[in-house]
Amino acid sequence: MNDDRAADALALAEAALAHALREGVTEAEALVMAEDSALTRFANSEIHQNVAESNVTINLRVVVGKRVGVASSGRTDEEGLRRLAENATAIARVVEVLDDWGGLPGPTDTHEVPAGYSAVTAEASPEFRADAVRAVIGAADDAGVTAYGSFATGTESTAVANSKGARAAGTRTTSQLITVSMGPGGGTGYAEAAAVDASTIDAAAIGREAAGKARATADAVSIEPGDYPVVLEEYAVVDLLDMLGYLGFSALAVQEERSFFEPGRRIGSDLVTIVDDGYDPAGLPSWFDYEGVAKQRIELVERGVCRGVVYDAQTSARDGVASTGHGLPAPNPWGPFPLNMIMDAGVSSREELIGGLDRGLFVTRFHYTNPVHPKLAIVTGMTRDGTFLVEDGELVGPVKNLRYTQSYLDALAGTVAVARERKTLKGFLGGVVVPAVRIDGWTFTGGTEH
Repeated sequence: MNDDRAADALALAEAALAHALREGVTEAEALVMAEDSALTRFANSEIHQNVAESNVTINLRVVVGKRVGVASSGRTDEEGLRRLAENATAIARVVEVLDDWGGLPGPTDTHEVPAGYSAVTAEASPEFRADAVRAVIGAADDAGVTAYGSFATGTESTAVANSKGARAAGTRTTSQLITVSMGPGGGTGYAEAAAVDASTIDAAAIGREAAGKARATADAVSIEPGDYPVVLEEYAVVDLLDMLGYLGFSALAVQEERSFFEPGRRIGSDLVTIVDDGYDPAGLPSWFDYEGVAKQRIELVERGVCRGVVYDAQTSARDGVASTGHGLPAPNPWGPFPLNMIMDAGVSSREELIGGLDRGLFVTRFHYTNPVHPKLAIVTGMTRDGTFLVEDGELVGPVKNLRYTQSYLDALAGTVAVARERKTLKGFLGGVVVPAVRIDGWTFTGGTEH
C-alpha cells in the first residue's frame, strides 16, 4: 500500500476540517479524493491519444444545527481551505432545516485491503498500455477486423476526517481495458476486463474475443421479436446487477417505497446469490465509504431470497441501525449504493449454458438501458456487439440487435444455470464480479436497424 499518498490525503482532510471548525459549526466532515489517471485510446487499429491527469478534490460538509451545507474545491493551499470553509458554512446557514438529520458517523475500524493496490498499475507507463493495445490490435489484424477502444490505469487516494473522530485513508488502483472490433458485413464484437493489477489483464485474449465476435456477427439476419430463453454473457449480467443495485438495494429506495426489496421476499431462483463485499480481492476492493465508515459485507440476495440493503449515515439513522459503509460524497440525493457487487458462481461450463438451449439467443451485452418501472425492476434496452441464434444447443448464426422490455426480477427468477467462471468488470456503480447465466425467458419487443 502506498502509505505516503494516503497520509498526504488525510493530512489535507485534517487541515480542511480544522478550518471548518474555526467557523463555529456544529459538525464538519472533510473528504479528500486524489486521483492520478491515464488513458490510452485507439481507433482504426491505431493509437491516437494518450492522456494523463492528476486531480485533487476537497469536499467539505458542515452542519449548523440541522442545516447541512456542502462545498468543494480543488485548491489545497491555506487560503483555498479557508475560503472553502467559509463557503460551506455560508451555505449551511441559509439552507432548509433537515428535520431528520442523524448526524455524522463516528469512528469505525477501517482496515485496508492490500489486494486493492498494485504498484504495477500505479506506475503504468504509456509504453505499458501501448504494449497491451498492440496485442489487441494484433488480434484484430489476424482476424481481418479493425479495433477501437481504450486502456485506463489509475490510482485513487481517499481520506475522510470528521468532527466525531472518524478517520479513514487509503490508496487503491484500478485498470480497465475495453475494445470493440468492427469487421466486414457489419460485424461487431466487444470484450472488456478490469483489475487492480493491470498486468493480470490478458490483452491478447481480450483482442481475440472481440475480433472473433466481429467476424462471427457479419451479415446478421432479422428474427421476430418475442419471448426467448437466453444465455447472457458476463457483460450483460453486469447490467442486471447494476440496475438492481440502483433500483432496489439502497436503503433510501426502500424508505421512499420505490424499491422492490422486502426482507425474505423471493426474487430469484436458488442459483442466485449476490453480495456486496468491498474486501473481496476477486473484485476491485474499497474498504471504507465516502463518509469514512468501514464497509460491511452485505448479503443482498441469498439463494434467490432478499436479505439486506446497504446504508449510509443518514438512512441508517432513520432506521435506527448502523451504517453499512456505503455512503457517497455529499451532497447525495441518491442515497447509498452497493459498489462492490459479487454474484456467486455456478457449476456450468460455457458450452453447457449454450447446450441447454433448444432454441434461444446468446447475448454478449446490453446497451442504452433505462428503467421503466422501478418497483418491478422493468428495464428497456438493446442488445449489442454479438447476438446469436441458438438451435439444438449450437450457435447457428448472428441476428440483428433486438430491443427488449424485461423485468430483471423475472430474469433472476428464471435463472436456470450459472457459469462456474466469473469475470471482474466495471459497472456504472463500481466493480462487479459476475458469471454468465442462462435464463428461461427474455422479452424482446422489436428489432433495430443493425
